[in-house]
Amino acid sequence: MKPAVIAIAGAAETELGALPHLSELDLRADAAHRALADAGLTLADVDGITSAVESPIDVAHYLGITPTWYDGTSVGGCSFLVHVRHAAAAIRAGLCTTVLVLHGESGRSRVGSIPRNRPPYGMLGQFELPYGAFAPPNMFTLPVMRYLHDTGTTHEQLAEVVVAQSHWSAGNPRASRNKLLTVQDVMASPLIAYPFHKLECCVVTDGGGALVITTAERARNLRRADSPVYLLGSGEACDSPMVSMMDDPTSSKGFRLSSRAAFQEAGISHADVDHLMIYDAFAHIPLYGLEDMGFVGRGEAGAFIQAGHTRPGGKLPLNTNGGGILYTHTGMYGMFAIQESVRQLRGEAFRPVPGVKTSVVQGVGGMFTAAATLVLSNQQP
Repeated sequence: MKPAVIAIAGAAETELGALPHLSELDLRADAAHRALADAGLTLADVDGITSAVESPIDVAHYLGITPTWYDGTSVGGCSFLVHVRHAAAAIRAGLCTTVLVLHGESGRSRVGSIPRNRPPYGMLGQFELPYGAFAPPNMFTLPVMRYLHDTGTTHEQLAEVVVAQSHWSAGNPRASRNKLLTVQDVMASPLIAYPFHKLECCVVTDGGGALVITTAERARNLRRADSPVYLLGSGEACDSPMVSMMDDPTSSKGFRLSSRAAFQEAGISHADVDHLMIYDAFAHIPLYGLEDMGFVGRGEAGAFIQAGHTRPGGKLPLNTNGGGILYTHTGMYGMFAIQESVRQLRGEAFRPVPGVKTSVVQGVGGMFTAAATLVLSNQQP
């Protein structure tokens, strides 16, 4: 028997930016109601729920849901891509019919947030923290410096990642940084941790988002019947929990493995991809993504972006909301990458990609510790 086709029947974001009047639970609840309204459903229709960091049972209780299936996988910013994959498997297994994939994070205001700064036990605390590696900007510095050295990628090409994405976010009132930028603008911004300038680091915001996952058959009878988004394939993978123990700090094994699995399940090649979202907490991650996913060869990503191929009108539109660097980044960005993919496939994005049929979302968790990939389409398989 052929497995059920899975669809995103509802998708929505909360307000973004500085939201000190909303706790993280408030953000999750707001996102849930918005996504359900988008799908034409209510909380009574939900029998599955996911949540990262916050227990899904706590969130379900807050919403008044008694789910038959829940998932609390929490592996950083790509958790929500993993949740979509797990929800699809649960629906196909008959464990539930309608899953809310939820995110809400008070990354800027820190209202109602669960403490994440636990004592650094285990490998990180023993082997990296004593040397001053304790936060994303300085944990990523050595890998990106090695990458620049080994591939010949220039600092200007690193800045071009931000410039290219500013062509998508410019003028968008929902984007935290919505001005058109130049390489000079990026390199003149304050140095945070060499070689990262401030504009090469993500913004810090509050916000949330939610997805309603169900079967394509059911989605055809819901509010978004005219604009469903189908899950063609997915993959998840992991690497070392420590940057210093990665197989190769200039390449993401997780990106390679998760994208390979997703492409294989979807039955697509790189030429079939019309739109791409790569998690971008820092400017070098899209460079790794383009190469590790196989869109360009080793050391070619910087020149590819510099040539304009990822900008509006380019052959591979990338991070079309401006990404975590320019649009929003609550601490775990993956939900917002999925949301932009859905908007593009529905034709509802701030800057839509003409004729888009297939979109790929690549997520990362931690310092390349976890990875997940989704292949989405507006064409039913």
